[in-house]
Amino acid sequence: MITRFALFEGSINPGQTEAFRQAVKDRLVPLWTKFPGNTDVRVMFSDDRDEGAPEFPLILAISYPDTATMEAALKAPARFQSKEVTGEIVEAFFQGRIHHHVTERHEYLA
Repeated sequence: MITRFALFEGSINPGQTEAFRQAVKDRLVPLWTKFPGNTDVRVMFSDDRDEGAPEFPLILAISYPDTATMEAALKAPARFQSKEVTGEIVEAFFQGRIHHHVTERHEYLA
């Protein structure tokens, strides 16, 4: 199992946090959940962080069974639609950068 993270590093324009979150939920989540082959989509909004830590107002995690499935999803129409909508939301609400990381999942249950 792998997970591709999109880390939104930066800040939301002052007074726009709720509007940003609502735009993500209304406009992007429906597209992200359409990425073919995903096993789950997790959208995490930051509420707090350590003093001095970088700000990540949004972290997106989409999991796939393997790299080939992820690569196919990244070529899907929903992905290209989401890139366009993400650009609109970023322009309206967000100052910063978005970077992606692919991780291999290991779970250790207590």
